[in-house]
Amino acid sequence: MDTHAITTIARQELVINIRNRWTLVFAGVFGVLVLAISYFGLVTGGTVGFQGFARTSASLLNLVLYIVPLVALTMGTLSFTSEKSASELLFSQPVTRGEILLGKFLGLFASIFAAMLLGFGLAGIIIAARAGADGALRYPVFIGFSLLLALIFLSLSAFISALCRRKSKAFGVALCAWCFFVLFYDLVVIGATFLLKERTANAFIFGSLFGNPVDMVRVASLLKTDQGKLAVLSYADADAMFKGQPPFDEFAPMPLELMIDSGSYLLVARRDLPLHHGYLIVATLMEEAGALRVDMPPEGKFGMGVHAGAKSYMRGERLEMPPAS
Repeated sequence: MDTHAITTIARQELVINIRNRWTLVFAGVFGVLVLAISYFGLVTGGTVGFQGFARTSASLLNLVLYIVPLVALTMGTLSFTSEKSASELLFSQPVTRGEILLGKFLGLFASIFAAMLLGFGLAGIIIAARAGADGALRYPVFIGFSLLLALIFLSLSAFISALCRRKSKAFGVALCAWCFFVLFYDLVVIGATFLLKERTANAFIFGSLFGNPVDMVRVASLLKTDQGKLAVLSYADADAMFKGQPPFDEFAPMPLELMIDSGSYLLVARRDLPLHHGYLIVATLMEEAGALRVDMPPEGKFGMGVHAGAKSYMRGERLEMPPAS
């Protein structure tokens, strides 16, 4: 392949997206989204103000998982199914189809990278100035996973465009793909588990994570940004995990504490979950206790203690939020 031809096409694609203002529009969307989440993220807890990077990254995750795939599919479909006159001019040049495809792909990824760098970067500077730089290392990790998700869905848009020659059909298929992976995939998986036995269902859920890039990025982000401190477990699984019994014997006993009891399932947390986080989670769930059919757990259930945040809520304490971090 001709590297010079690929970089020239990529540069042209980047310039086109900047001139069409797609890059600037999406940069604005990312920036406003980050600032809004950072400022209003704890409004339900009675607190308004800029949060630090750790809380912002945690709050932003699910929204990004909706928006980034849609942005990548939209930009990819627009480019790969461009007007016939523009395509004929490009294909008449002494370059191969593979070079054109790779060049356009790299140019699109550069456009999304620029949009994220501009939007997330400027918002990050404002957050650092207003709330401090604590937890700042989680922020670039989160951006990196967002870029990986964009790369995957750009690849999907190229595949869809190759199958659908007409732009309208390609957009329809791309929208269906977005709905499937972002909205319906987890519902299908959960529905399928009702047809399986418990152990088989657990294995099926675990395996299903590798069939959806959105779920893979979600889980990887939670692990890498240290957010995997909560779990909903059946009574049997909670007891086994706490005591390090099969099927959790390879992980040793886990230091779990009780948060919420639904009668057959427990919401448990690691002991290092901050007190205020535990308090807000329990307070939010108990506001809808009747609809959710949940209650506060008793102390000592399966040998586990109750999390300090849950205890504070049970005592009716009104906690002041600590400085954002």
